[in-house]
Amino acid sequence: MSYLKSIDWLKNLMDQQIIDFVIVDVRFSLGDPNAGRKSYLNGHIPGAVYLDLDQDLSSVVGKHGGRHPLPNIDELCIKLGEIGIDQSTYVIIYDDQDGMFAARLWWQLRYLGHTNTYILNGGYSKWVQAGLDQTTDIPQYEKRTFHPALLSDEIMYMEDVKNRLHHENVLLIDSRERTRYLGEEEPIDKKAGHIPGAINYFWKEVITESGEWKTKNDLQKYFSSVPKEKEIIVYCGSGVSACPNILALHEAGYQNVKLYAGSWSDWISYPENAIALGEE
Repeated sequence: MSYLKSIDWLKNLMDQQIIDFVIVDVRFSLGDPNAGRKSYLNGHIPGAVYLDLDQDLSSVVGKHGGRHPLPNIDELCIKLGEIGIDQSTYVIIYDDQDGMFAARLWWQLRYLGHTNTYILNGGYSKWVQAGLDQTTDIPQYEKRTFHPALLSDEIMYMEDVKNRLHHENVLLIDSRERTRYLGEEEPIDKKAGHIPGAINYFWKEVITESGEWKTKNDLQKYFSSVPKEKEIIVYCGSGVSACPNILALHEAGYQNVKLYAGSWSDWISYPENAIALGEE
């Protein structure tokens, strides 16, 4: 089953109204935290509601936990219920940043046990390019109660990762740009390098030049050197851009894939943790 849905699929869903669904806009800019909401207010897919990475999908940054700590589960479930989402609702998510933020919410809903969550392939820009309707109307949905059914095996914390370093049945994937992985530059976090033993798969490599996700066959080729029998732990800088790799791995047929939610920014918040540079 694919977690990616086409523009045509969503258009037909909106026209037919045969299933209960909610569209979620998660456009965001790390350089300008207000840009995503402004873009939503200036125009969005009809019926779409907005969730903000900082205000809705993350908690307050602390000493540990990384730059985008996961939100309190109870608070997130309340917010989901307020926009009409419960466990039975089909959820279609889009952004305009190659799926990075959409994949973050996709993973969060997956972690909460939601099974009907999908990403709009190509995002908002493809919708606009297709000449489809946009609106500035803010929809109102009937409030529901979202009951989580946590998939605790989907998440890793710092101690979990530390205990698995160099374990033969575990593979760590670093999703950041290669220069950051190698420690040649670090424009965001206080320390450069990567977690010892991690290999590098830059998350943008799962996206085509036209902004759509690569096909299942292409993703299988891309990850061909990743053994499917291993436990795969994926991380990035703050637990956001790791999520496209997690979705892509699932699209390629991998099952045992976990997110180190705090990622590199959490790892380096513990001074005693080892750091690797270059190809170490």
